[in-house]
Amino acid sequence: MATTELHRPGVAEKDRPRTKGKPLSVGRIALYLTLSVVSLLMVAPFVWMVLTSLKTPVEIASQDAGLLPEHWEFGNYVDALKAAPFATYARNSFIIAFSHTLINVVVASMAGYSLARIKFRGSEVIFYLFIAALMIPTYTKVLPEFLIVRFMPLAGGNDIFGQGGSGWLDSWWALIIPGAVTPFAVFLFRQFYLDLPVELEEAARLDGLGEFRIYARIMTPQVKPALTTVALLTFESSWNNFLWPLLVTRTDSLRVIQVGLSVFKTENGPQWHFLMAGTTLATLPMVILFLIGQRYFVQGFATAGLK
Repeated sequence: MATTELHRPGVAEKDRPRTKGKPLSVGRIALYLTLSVVSLLMVAPFVWMVLTSLKTPVEIASQDAGLLPEHWEFGNYVDALKAAPFATYARNSFIIAFSHTLINVVVASMAGYSLARIKFRGSEVIFYLFIAALMIPTYTKVLPEFLIVRFMPLAGGNDIFGQGGSGWLDSWWALIIPGAVTPFAVFLFRQFYLDLPVELEEAARLDGLGEFRIYARIMTPQVKPALTTVALLTFESSWNNFLWPLLVTRTDSLRVIQVGLSVFKTENGPQWHFLMAGTTLATLPMVILFLIGQRYFVQGFATAGLK
């Protein structure tokens, strides 16, 4: 089924079976119950996090404490923001997440379009290499990427052989370049571009458009669900990244918000009220972004599964 047909408002409503006024089947009731239980299991940790962020340390440590706080300590959020330069951490996280999102959407969409619509020798081999890259566990790539960043030639005082300096360590290059383009994004864009009707492309060529203008003006506006899905996933992954920024940065001016939360883990144990307040604030941007783009986000995964 073509993507344009899926997105046409009248088609989905017309083909959808009418269930209004009919009793629900046992299978559908079981489905709703299962989805409700799973939803509660997914929401429960977030509710616990928010409620814990509003309790006092004594109340958190007490074994007799209930789920709801006895005294709602909204001041925990103010004190958590004063405990560390969270404005700097949030700014750094936003710059890195926005850069990753922009680079991944632009480069991966170009790569996906090329693999789907342009016939050239070796395209199938390149696509299978992207598929193979999807199978590589993330943490197995951390050490090779760190060595590449550390011994980057002619950067951070290094010579042409990557010796004598620190390379890209403790710089924006180390935070942004590695992992900026993901094989999953290329795969997802290729699937969407394959689904577009060839008549669009042929009509654009008859009008005299070049390959780049066909990609930018004709084909890419038709894959909005893929654009939104890749943008949301990339922003979320980059915003929540902890290990890589911890490895490649040393100064507070380049630390991100996930690393900044570690200041609440002291020698006397975690300061749970501050840690949960900071985590709630760090989670808030992702919740807002998901609520804004959830329609295209769901469409992106649903349509990609048709191929």
